[in-house]
Amino acid sequence: VDASIYVFRPWFTRTMARPVDTQGNPIHAVHGFLRFVYNLLLVEQPQAIGFAFDSSLQTSTRKAIYPAYKANRAPAPAELKYQFQLCREFLQALGIVQATSHHYEADDIIGTWRSQHALQGQACSIISGDKDLAQLVGEHDRWWDYGKRKALSIGGVKQEFGVWPTQIPDQLALAGDVADNIPGIPGIGMSTAAKLLQKFSSVDILLSRIPEIGHMKTRGAKRLQALVVEHQATIRLARQLTDIYCAVPDVPTDLTRQAKDLPHLQALCTQLGFNEQQFELWQAI
Repeated sequence: VDASIYVFRPWFTRTMARPVDTQGNPIHAVHGFLRFVYNLLLVEQPQAIGFAFDSSLQTSTRKAIYPAYKANRAPAPAELKYQFQLCREFLQALGIVQATSHHYEADDIIGTWRSQHALQGQACSIISGDKDLAQLVGEHDRWWDYGKRKALSIGGVKQEFGVWPTQIPDQLALAGDVADNIPGIPGIGMSTAAKLLQKFSSVDILLSRIPEIGHMKTRGAKRLQALVVEHQATIRLARQLTDIYCAVPDVPTDLTRQAKDLPHLQALCTQLGFNEQQFELWQAI
């Protein structure tokens, strides 16, 4: 699970109800996240599950490659950091694996988990609203923005984005990714990038056969060729940023749920304003 997006969504949701914990701290993002978690566990009943969180962007490997990476994002306020910590503590009390890294992002942790399970012949559901993670979908896997849209298989990813999962890093390198402040070719969107990749398969092949771009049966093919020529260095840089790293060291490999820490779980439920019946529901999940 790409945990952060399911914390951010309730954080940014405008609502009249702004619950606070026993210490008077706002906890609306925690409540929203836990509704998502409870529903996921109740309905899907996963055999193994892990939640990946982002740590400091300032020490990430991508930031070292490109200092402007995600520079468009304001630092998280203390109120949000507090709620993230409560979300992680609650998962821990439930006996659910959650992980973070100072040098790699949540995407990379998920990529590592998916790679480990693929080696064991196990299919994965990659729960995220971030299209970047669709690149991890293998033959039996699925990318799923849970609660928002249906799960996508390899074929579903191709239908949705116009490229195969393995081509998504190339597509983002060509079109750029505004959310992550990754540069692309100015004026080239995901659709045009998909058309290029349908012909050339990858960025490396595209850049080795640039003269052929101008002969494509696409409107403005000559202009497109000129843009690729002009922005070759940008494309190569972006391609280093869009690939998910699948060998993050020191992340837990066993995602099987462990026994709940009931005293900690009850204390957290009390702190978050849950009643006895709600605690019992969490105890039973």
